[in-house]
Amino acid sequence: MFGIFACMYLEFSQKLNKILEGVSNCLIIPHKNPDADALGSSMALFVFLTKLGKKVKVILPNSAPEYLEWMTNKPDVISYDENSEKTKRYLSNSQIIFALDFNSLKRIGSLGKEIENIKTPIIMIDHHESPEKFSTLFLSKPNIGSTCEIIYNIMKTINNKLIDKEIATYIYSGIITDTGSFRYPLTTAKTHNITSELFNKGINHTKIHENIYDNFSFERAHLLAVALKNLKKIDNLGVVYTILTKQELEKYNFKKGDTEGFVNFGLRIKGVNVSVIFIEDSNEDIIKISFRSKEKIDVSKFAKKYFSGGGHKNASGGFSNNSIIETEKKFIASVKEFFTR
Repeated sequence: MFGIFACMYLEFSQKLNKILEGVSNCLIIPHKNPDADALGSSMALFVFLTKLGKKVKVILPNSAPEYLEWMTNKPDVISYDENSEKTKRYLSNSQIIFALDFNSLKRIGSLGKEIENIKTPIIMIDHHESPEKFSTLFLSKPNIGSTCEIIYNIMKTINNKLIDKEIATYIYSGIITDTGSFRYPLTTAKTHNITSELFNKGINHTKIHENIYDNFSFERAHLLAVALKNLKKIDNLGVVYTILTKQELEKYNFKKGDTEGFVNFGLRIKGVNVSVIFIEDSNEDIIKISFRSKEKIDVSKFAKKYFSGGGHKNASGGFSNNSIIETEKKFIASVKEFFTR
């Protein structure tokens, strides 16, 4: 099994190396509303390619959440929503584009339209289900817990000596978040082996954890209290959900990323296997939905069937264009239909 695993990375890395031979300008793009896995894989690859002698830029479809800004505090990292003209220049100058932690151009918002209009080769590296065909070369591994784990194996195959403390810090950040601090089902022995190797690179795992998890503002803590207060349970189905309205978000000065992780609290309740959060987004005039589940319950199928979403088996997203009241009614009916079949 390990031989097949190693050969997969070797074959992909050889193809990637051949493409990189004649390339000097590289571009890296993670998904919109980037999390630690998207940013960690992007920044790790940024440093790695720079060490290979490439000129590298990172374009975020929109700015990183405040609690992850420490990862992107570099002049070569810009956000499309704040620097659209500079983004277009970078796109026109790039010889290769890396699409990381997403497998559909819809996941990068309006930046996807810009990508569709250029002929630059695209390298997609991702771990989500059902990849779309928009890339020249891709490595899609839904059975791996994070894109950071995939990126690490690629870098290790190409040149392990270039992986330093900074790269290891980015990789560890993505792994701990997308594995739910190593508790999600896709966490494997290989994941822990990689973590051990990252420790040997000198990472400060305590500081990384503090940067990601121990940085609540007072207002964010109040918002969490509201989300927990609003928690409801659908009897006999092991499903809980909570709703945050735009009025509640405004009251506590909501910033992007403030609700990260809120949905997971429902799974801490005994007998609960599915937890959902609905967030009313006044800027985009939609309701964003996050789904989390335990073990064999596939919320990606539920999200795809009822709320135009998808993602992972145990962690998915979706949205609704209806009102909060209509969305809640539809959700309750859908849960009863889906989970009582």
